[in-house]
Amino acid sequence: MSFLSKLGSRKFLTALAGIIVGVAMAFGPNDDTVRPIAGSVTSIVSTVVYIFAQAKLDAGK
Repeated sequence: MSFLSKLGSRKFLTALAGIIVGVAMAFGPNDDTVRPIAGSVTSIVSTVVYIFAQAKLDAGK
């Protein structure tokens, strides 16, 4: 699977959406303490889940 085809995969797009939402929550207009933490956790978890899912798929090839 080439890099360009991975950019269009549903897993990648889901991870990307999670990262965008996480960053938006972390740096949003509200200065509560919960929002930056939740945004950071969302970004990190989305990225880690994508990496593990892709590694599992690549290991099966």
